Amino acid sequence: MTKMTLASYPHMLGFEQLERLLERTAKSGNEGYPPFNIEQTSDYSYRITLAVAGFAEGDLSITVEDRQLVIRGRQSDDSEGRVFLHRGIAARQFQRSFVLADGVDVGEAIMENGLLHVDLSREKTQSVVQTINIKKG
Repeated sequence: MTKMTLASYPHMLGFEQLERLLERTAKSGNEGYPPFNIEQTSDYSYRITLAVAGFAEGDLSITVEDRQLVIRGRQSDDSEGRVFLHRGIAARQFQRSFVLADGVDVGEAIMENGLLHVDLSREKTQSVVQTINIKKG
């Protein structure tokens, strides 16, 4: 069976980069930790909220890499010298990636009650009509 790609459709021109982003996102390995919400806060803004209980602001990093929002968390293991009878709260690292469309900008990040909020905004798009002149060949 032949794999259908965006390049398989002759009327879809210039979408190769989108296809690469989709493939990269599918391979990114986001395993479900930490849990997150994505909400639309207005017609042109969004908020991603990650549950990062136990992480301090210094344990987290937020970057935009090639139109991908990447949120990483790494806690230091402070269990040396401590004896746990039960350890259900693991100090584990994570990486969450979100593909950003053109025109989506990352705003501020706020840490509140064990939740990391990252605000995004999208440019208001305007319809543009362009007339192309036909030259005689």
